[in-house]
Formats: sequence, C-alpha cells, structure tokens
Amino acid sequence: MLDIATELNRWCEQGRDFAVATVVATHGSAPRQPGAALAVDAAGTAVGSVSGGCVEGAVYDLCQRALQTGEPAVESFGYSDEDAFAVGLTCGGAIDILVTPVRAATDDAEGGPDEPALRHAVAAALTAAARGDAAAAVHLVTGPAPLVGRTLYVRPDGGFDGVLDSTPGAGPTPLERTAAAEATALLAAGRTATVEVGADGSRCGEPVTLLVESSVPPPRMLVFGAIDFAAELVRVAKFLGYHVTVCDARPVFATTARFPDADEVVVGWPHRYLDSQELDERAVLCVLTHDAKFDVPLLERALRLPVAYVGAMGSRRTHADRLARLREAGVGERDLARLRSPIGLDLGARTPEETALSIAAEIVAHRHGGSGTSLTGGGAPIHHPPPRRAAA
Repeated sequence: MLDIATELNRWCEQGRDFAVATVVATHGSAPRQPGAALAVDAAGTAVGSVSGGCVEGAVYDLCQRALQTGEPAVESFGYSDEDAFAVGLTCGGAIDILVTPVRAATDDAEGGPDEPALRHAVAAALTAAARGDAAAAVHLVTGPAPLVGRTLYVRPDGGFDGVLDSTPGAGPTPLERTAAAEATALLAAGRTATVEVGADGSRCGEPVTLLVESSVPPPRMLVFGAIDFAAELVRVAKFLGYHVTVCDARPVFATTARFPDADEVVVGWPHRYLDSQELDERAVLCVLTHDAKFDVPLLERALRLPVAYVGAMGSRRTHADRLARLREAGVGERDLARLRSPIGLDLGARTPEETALSIAAEIVAHRHGGSGTSLTGGGAPIHHPPPRRAAA
C-alpha cells in the first residue's frame, strides 16, 4: 500500500472510497514482494500492481467486490498445470493477497464499526509516506474474521493510530503494543515483513499474522568525483530511487549544470564532507576520484562506517596501491575486505553509460544477495526472498 502512497493519499484527500490489494506473502518465484499493492476506486480507476500482470484482472475484481460489500478478503494465487485457463502466476510461484476496502464513514448497515478508525489509520500512514517521512502500516492478515484487514499506522517513535483487536477509544491492547514495537524495529531497518504473534500476545486468544509495511526516505548515494562517469551514475541512481549527492573539491567541475539529476552538488574535500554526514545502513558510497590525495583519507573513514556499500574506481594497479596506502593509514583487513574495487560488475563496459550500469548492477546484487552471474543455465532462484521475521 505504501508503495503507491502518493496516489492513494490524493484519493483520501478527495474523499474517494477505494479498495487496496496488498501482497502479504510469496511462495517460490514471484514477481512482486510483500507490500506491493494495487488499488481500485469506486469509479474503477486502478493504480499499482501485485503481479506484473499475471493476476491483475482477478485482483481488480476482488477490489470491486470488497468496495461493494465492505468486507476484506484474503486470496491466494498460484499456478496450475491441470487448468490452462486458471488465473495464476506464470512464473510458477504463489502469492497471498489481502484486499481491504477503505471507505468513508457511512450510516448504512454494511459499514463496519471500525471503518472510520481504519480510514483514519490508512490516511495517516499514506500522508506520512507521501510526504517522505518514515511510516509503517501494520495489517492484520490472519486471525479472527472480524479483525482481518484492520490496520495500525505506526510512527518512528512507536506511537500509533488505529485498532487491531480493540474498539476505537478503548486504549491499546497487548497485540497492538506488540505490533507497534515490531513495526518500530522494522521501520528502523527500512524493511517490510510478516510477523507471527502468539496467542499470549493477542487479546483475541489465538495466534495472528501481521504484515508490517515500512516506508522510509530514499536511501542515500554519495558520489565522490565530479567526472563524466559520475554524471551517468547519478542518472541511473535516481532511476533506482536514491537520493544522490555529488561531492568534489574542484568548483569548476562540481556544478549543478554538469549534474542536473543530482539532489545535491557539494564543493568540498570529500573526507571532510563525509565527516559531516550521518548515514544509515542503506547508504551507498561510490568513490570515482581515483586520486590518492582524495581517495585515501575518504576511504579510511568510509570503510569504518556501517553503510551498505563502498566502491572505488580505478585499475587493478591503482587498487593495489590504494590498499597499500590504506594499510599504512591503519585500516585493518576486515574493513579493507568491504571495499568493492575495481568498482562494478564485469560487463565489458567501456562508455560512461555502460560503466554506470555495471556499478549500479553491483550495488543491486550486493543489496539483495545476488551473485552477479548470468541466470541462463543456472539453478539459483531468480527472485531472492527477504528473510522472514521470527515469531514475536
């Protein structure tokens, strides 16, 4: 749901009724991961995707039905060799979908007593995510039928709005407090995951499954070295959703005119700029200067930070010299092993555009645990599933 927050937030502001179908679990090879969503409003307008096209039509119908009945539903879609006309995933995997109607408060008999609370929680989560703030939405996926589809909006400080197993205004329950704590931890890591809560943590007296969606500000990419390769890397990084900063000590090269796609262009010594930043574990650092007077003090600091990726451009000879200088500066072997250099995957790249692609490919592979090898003829899974959360 939060992956299409901008559009759904606009729908909320306009007072539209809509139903949102969210992937809550995947089994085997699946095109979209938990949190991917498709929404349909009362006029039939659709946004988002849950399968890349395989089951969109069936999910669209489920959303329309949920809007008419006001009832949430959980449906599974797989693949059947026996029925060539069955709706399913051609990739051979399976997905579980939670469909939740989000309707304005009504006076008719069909409107559930928690509809205003649900809409308020959903609207609050969408507003925060659309604004670029960190926000989590917790959906109750399995449990007592009257509770399925209920949602909490959880803030980074652990505060929350909405209800899971209580009535509006009754105060937080053990399940809601547990859900908020789990969501806060996942939000800090920028992760979306399912959480199993045992009966002892639920006032309803039976285990429940929760989907925690996290929406966090874009991860940062810091590109050091205002060269032509950097301009192309910035373009690819923006496509991948990074907030990109270019830093170089040379004002004649570090200009917004040369890097129109960058979010920031900083003129300053790279290591001093890095010292001034607070970076989280999703941050990516790409050192393209291949000049020892810039590289060594910068990498000396970068390799000791808990960031996701540190890569440096240069030939193998440059890399060997760089390692020697870093060892002289006191950088240990464990930190040196984190350095990706020469930067990028072996694509045979030659142009700045191709080189940027090879760097971005290595970053994506490193982020998701991919090998970077060709999928042809291999037995490894195409989609690497995120780790499943243990029971709370």
